[in-house]
Amino acid sequence: MKKWQVESKFESGDIVKILLKNRGIKTKKETNDFLNPKLQKVTAQAVKINDRQLKSALQRINKAVENKEKIIIFGDYDVDGICGTAILWETLNALGADVLPYIPSRFEEGYGLSEKGIENLLKQGKLDLIITVDNGIVANDAVTFAKKNGIDVIITDHHVSAKTLPDAFAIVHTTLLCGAGVAWLLAQKLLKTAQFSHLELVTLATIADLVPLTGANRILVYFGIKALRETKRIGLLALINKAGINREEIDTYEIGHILAPRFNAMGRLSSAMDSLRLICTSDKKKAEKFAELLNQTNLERQQLTQEALLHAKSKVEKQSIKKLIFIASDSYQQGIVGLVAGRMVEEFYLPSIILSKGKKYSKASARSVKGFNIVEFLRTAADLLVDIGGHPMAAGFTVENSKLELLEKKLYEAARKLLKKEHLERILRIDLELPTDLINYKTYEKIQQLAPFGMSNPEPTFLTKGLTIQSIRAVGKDGRHLKLSLQSKNSSQIFSAIAFGIGEDSKIKIGDKVDVVYTIETNIWNGYKNIELKIKDIK
Repeated sequence: MKKWQVESKFESGDIVKILLKNRGIKTKKETNDFLNPKLQKVTAQAVKINDRQLKSALQRINKAVENKEKIIIFGDYDVDGICGTAILWETLNALGADVLPYIPSRFEEGYGLSEKGIENLLKQGKLDLIITVDNGIVANDAVTFAKKNGIDVIITDHHVSAKTLPDAFAIVHTTLLCGAGVAWLLAQKLLKTAQFSHLELVTLATIADLVPLTGANRILVYFGIKALRETKRIGLLALINKAGINREEIDTYEIGHILAPRFNAMGRLSSAMDSLRLICTSDKKKAEKFAELLNQTNLERQQLTQEALLHAKSKVEKQSIKKLIFIASDSYQQGIVGLVAGRMVEEFYLPSIILSKGKKYSKASARSVKGFNIVEFLRTAADLLVDIGGHPMAAGFTVENSKLELLEKKLYEAARKLLKKEHLERILRIDLELPTDLINYKTYEKIQQLAPFGMSNPEPTFLTKGLTIQSIRAVGKDGRHLKLSLQSKNSSQIFSAIAFGIGEDSKIKIGDKVDVVYTIETNIWNGYKNIELKIKDIK
């Protein structure tokens, strides 16, 4: 059961001001900055990147370019890492550098900069400089190993750092952007002139990595969505076409739920280098081939995720649910445990740790509930782990199988102490209670001034009470969704509504009076735009 929390009362005045106030934006300047974003305001200084470290990184990279030293851009296998790698590789390539991109194998090398990854690179010849993207901030041992082999390392990352930083040549780091955002800022400095290319890649990464759409991130996505709609990248165009998306209508939903999973599927099940090749190719036939590969791999990923999810849910249902979900199985594919953990949080609203058991080691992904820092929680058991890294809401680690039982016990004990009642309460935050005469296209257009919507800038959510159900029918696969007509109190208005995922459990019927929490959407039918309520909860 969700607890409804209404942020503001609507009596009169500008609805936009109320919505902004709910998001902590109160002053005239804050309002102007939010509603009129300027790309020039996204600077290294604004996102708290250390200026001395940035200058060191730039000097070292420029020296490497000038002397034709061998440079590797060492990325990560998710959308953020792939896009950031493409940004820096294309930038340095354009500057005439001897540079190649490298995405490690999740299965053979694991996450981030590693000794094994460096060894594999050294087999290919001499190497002078490694620049990490979206990783490296906790790669202390790997950086030391690189230095012993005469390789300088520049780290660009956005993950949470440990107490001791790696002994790198320079560290370009902030937690206020995604990894590709950090790479983009570095690229802008290398180019020495304001060339706002690559914004579509920064936008793909920012949305896929679920970073807050506030401040610099919102500005980048605001302009990046426009860039994506107008992109000339034939690889992106091929994937957009293959996914059945109208390019002119691409928004945060299409990026987060349709495009990003296709890119991520390669790193989860196969080689993320193919996602990078799709982004960077200038060959139309190759673009088509890679787009089809990403599409098919994503279908396989969906099937594996569903099978593992059903297994994990059955395990939870057989045991008494504690404050934490901890499930390990050798049947789980390593690349999908993060997805399963996320779905378990949705289902049970408990911090969830899902582990893929190997012969000697288990690879784990953890996902959290709002307000509970999962990476700091896992660090309470750091003495039992091989490695650990991540964000407050999502983290990963490696553990020896021989220590699994001890780890599970230790984390359950820590969860009992650290997880509070308020962490485990599902709260549905509602912007304000809206009278029916304001449910119209004019209000919808006002709301769009706050777009793009995403993490920390959610689509405005409203509550309207006392609506009467005039019609109701189940739609979608297995009747999981409901299509409704809702009549206002004075019977003068009828609203079309859709409720996803509540068809099976719903006990509502025609004639019932209901209170509805929803977002205002539009539907185009026969050339006309109609208002539709997208229901989030109904009582």
